[in-house]
Amino acid sequence: MYVKRNLGWGLILRYAWINLIFFSGYAFVVFSLYHFLDWKFIDIPFQPLSVIGIAVSFYIGFKNSQSYDRFWEGRKIWGGIVNYSRTWAMQVISFIKTNDREQDHKIHTQLIHRHIAWLNALRVQLRQPKSWSLKENRAVEKLFDKHDERNASCNEAYNYVSMREFSDLKKRVNPATHLVKNQGVDVAKLKREGKLDGFQEDQLMSCLEEFYNLQGKCERIKNTPFPRQYGYFSKVFTWIFVLLIPFGLLNVFEKHLLEYTTDGMEWMIFLQIPFSVLISWIFTTMEIVGDNSEDPFEGRVNDVPMTALCRTIEIDLRDMLNQVELPKPIQPKDHILY
Repeated sequence: MYVKRNLGWGLILRYAWINLIFFSGYAFVVFSLYHFLDWKFIDIPFQPLSVIGIAVSFYIGFKNSQSYDRFWEGRKIWGGIVNYSRTWAMQVISFIKTNDREQDHKIHTQLIHRHIAWLNALRVQLRQPKSWSLKENRAVEKLFDKHDERNASCNEAYNYVSMREFSDLKKRVNPATHLVKNQGVDVAKLKREGKLDGFQEDQLMSCLEEFYNLQGKCERIKNTPFPRQYGYFSKVFTWIFVLLIPFGLLNVFEKHLLEYTTDGMEWMIFLQIPFSVLISWIFTTMEIVGDNSEDPFEGRVNDVPMTALCRTIEIDLRDMLNQVELPKPIQPKDHILY
């Protein structure tokens, strides 16, 4: 998640430099064919292009709106994970009380640390790429690789569970699911041992049920690609429009500039090409914005900052255990909070 108020031009150019070079070269070629080779037949009226531009704008607007809904739903889900994590720790510490304070602390630590393991296991699972995951240009991918956050190690649970449990988790298809299951097994065991009454067991099991619900909601977004009829045709329509723009602007500048100056054709060198590049860049950028919001768990610039949220929860829960040495909050890297 980008946390600086204004996007830096360095980041913008990482996304746009290839398109800007292409649009500049393409507009110059079209102008050269028209002006130097005298291919007057290639200019087209701008009125049809304006209709196409309006249609493309509506289409991109709908796509971006739906893409943002996916991001915001993902952020709300992780907000629920934050809240229920604190509830889980509070209930564990409040409900499990015996005459042995050392044993109580051991049980509290085990259940809360396993929950921290679940958070990180879920984060890692959600960040695994799918076949439809967005592929950026090399400059953007290099930035993410430098930050080393998208493909975090799958051994995130190592420091929070026993070696025996960790060895079992490595064999599982969905480690996060089994961590919550193990929590339920321990809660049921505590009930049989008389360390929990029926009401307390029910409250803890309800909290675990909510964790499964929240995990399932994340997996629904992760495993359901944005409808490709919107994602694909949005790109197709945008590129059809931007490839026609230089031809339409030839007609505009030829008719209007020549009415006011005898140097109209020279003006076109400075106006037709830059305006073609500007309009093309605006439309392709709007289309790219939608692409970058489709999958909110990929660890990209505009995605849900799951690493930071996991650390925030870990700090709160370990503080509730009265642990002294707490980890530091995650800091942004190049203004990107992961």
